[in-house]
Amino acid sequence: MAARFTPLPRNANNANNANTSLTLAPLRRGPADPTFQTTPDGSIWRASRTPAGPGTLRIQENGAEAYGPGAAWLLDALPALLGAEDDPTAFVPRHKIVAATARARAGLRLTRTGLVLESLIPTVLEQKVTSTEAYRSWRQLVRTFGEPAPGPVPEGMYVMPDARGWAAIPSWEWHRANVDGKRAATIVRAARVAARLEEAAHMPPAEARKRLELIPGIGPWTSAETVQRSNGAPDEVTTGDLHLPGIVGWALAGDRSADDAAMLELLAPYEGQRHRAARLILLSGRVPPRRAPRMAPGDIRAL
Repeated sequence: MAARFTPLPRNANNANNANTSLTLAPLRRGPADPTFQTTPDGSIWRASRTPAGPGTLRIQENGAEAYGPGAAWLLDALPALLGAEDDPTAFVPRHKIVAATARARAGLRLTRTGLVLESLIPTVLEQKVTSTEAYRSWRQLVRTFGEPAPGPVPEGMYVMPDARGWAAIPSWEWHRANVDGKRAATIVRAARVAARLEEAAHMPPAEARKRLELIPGIGPWTSAETVQRSNGAPDEVTTGDLHLPGIVGWALAGDRSADDAAMLELLAPYEGQRHRAARLILLSGRVPPRRAPRMAPGDIRAL
């Protein structure tokens, strides 16, 4: 099944694929994400598990099309995905670096997927490990237990498993994917109450986070990273991150040793838009010089 979509107005963020790529970048889990690909013709492809079933969305500069049982759902959700519900005019820069980045990235919008589990699970996989490890685990699990994405998609695209599929993954397969028992158990617990968690996509972000955090293993870091994507939450700033406080502290105050409390104090002038401010700071590229070697990837598969 394929369905076509009439392009949105230019101010709805699909005026060009550079802006669209910027908006959708947080949804891509590494360069080889089986659920997200770009092709040489400029198309952006996403494979999703929607409430109507699996679907693939292809976004081009002149419009979009979708395939599979979830096609209509994906096209209905497309404006929000591209940031049509976001209001960047509510943001007032308070620092020179933030203002400069906001001007340079004027096409940035905050995406809203309307899907909780597809952001929650890869976020849990990223807990306490390197991005490289988490991306590798995500690829292996989706390719092994998901299903090929519907439509004439680029090679290697898959839709992630449904909630029952995640809950049924055997313990040894988590181990083979280099996922420790704590993260695996968190994902299984979330999958077992997936319907209740998906309701959070339609809640105010703060309430959505509270619901997610009822699941053991889901804390403020994970809930913020999830709700930023599923709900398009402009104020849900990530705390508990290894790098973000130092980056914000360095960019706004020259303080590379800033902790969460210092970061939140620096972002206080952006209340209501703190996540957007942090995103712009990350996009500025102004990060403190590295003092220590990168965290070494771990591997539990041989244990």
